[in-house]
Amino acid sequence: MRFLLAAIFLLAASIAARADLEICNRTSFVIEAAIGIESKGAAATRGWFRVDPGACRLVLRGELSADHLYLHARALALYGALRPLSAAHIDLCTGSGDFLLAGAKQCAKAEDRLLPFAEVRPGKSGDNSALFVAESAGYDAEQARFAAIQRLLTLAGFDAEPVDGVPGAKSELALAAFLKSRNLTAEAALRPDFIDVLLAAARDGQAPGLLWCNDTKHAVMAALGSEEDGAVVTRGWWRIEPGACLRPDVPRRVSARLYSFAEAVDTSGAVVERKGRPLAWGGNNKFCVKSIRFEIRDHANCEARGLDTKGFAPVELSRQNGATLRFREP
Repeated sequence: MRFLLAAIFLLAASIAARADLEICNRTSFVIEAAIGIESKGAAATRGWFRVDPGACRLVLRGELSADHLYLHARALALYGALRPLSAAHIDLCTGSGDFLLAGAKQCAKAEDRLLPFAEVRPGKSGDNSALFVAESAGYDAEQARFAAIQRLLTLAGFDAEPVDGVPGAKSELALAAFLKSRNLTAEAALRPDFIDVLLAAARDGQAPGLLWCNDTKHAVMAALGSEEDGAVVTRGWWRIEPGACLRPDVPRRVSARLYSFAEAVDTSGAVVERKGRPLAWGGNNKFCVKSIRFEIRDHANCEARGLDTKGFAPVELSRQNGATLRFREP
């Protein structure tokens, strides 16, 4: 899930836009964006603006006069860990939800965050000025929307890969299967709110397989155990950012039973504790793990072999229904 988002902009030394300003999304991800405006050494930021793939969103009305214009764009946490915009010129303060911050070169509140912004110059979108956010695939608006549908269908458990923005037999079958599963007509896929329908489906965990969702404010590291040929094989780690959901790859040869363990970590990678105990989600099935990426088939004498032991919880799957594990703070 590490896809490079690239901003297609021209660097600007001075900005003077006489039309309304839009942000246009030409990626296969639903994005959130914030803008920064600097004049005479003072900077202000405003966000977050959700922009769907293939769409444009108005973010400023009227004439804009500034020494520098900046943008930070990110994919929704649902998609997992993604690389940020390729360019970063300045760190500016951002809030949460709908925010407007003055004096944005520093954060005045502990809950606000400094994030990297790219310096940008508007292009044209009809009668408006526009900032375009794009992937290296170079999608146009229609291709970006269909690529987003392919990506969300796959996250929801309906295999529409490859994500390329091009309708084909496989993606069309996946789309038809999804619509049938939700009792929707073919016209539903053309509606503006169809991306919301897919986002909800990707989060609800009804698709086959296991879905981890991190409902905490911390990053979570998760490990998976699977029954293979009469033995349990553990694998890890998967990193799940706050607010994100992740569907781990499950080998096709495994049985219907899986095992899950996860723990919250801070920015240094140390395990987060609550009341003197690790903030973790697991069970009573003891299996070996490593502190780095691992695959372990033998779970005897873990500590004597330089390994750690963690308690995993069993997860029952069926051919029709998946399972969603939500990591929440007590």
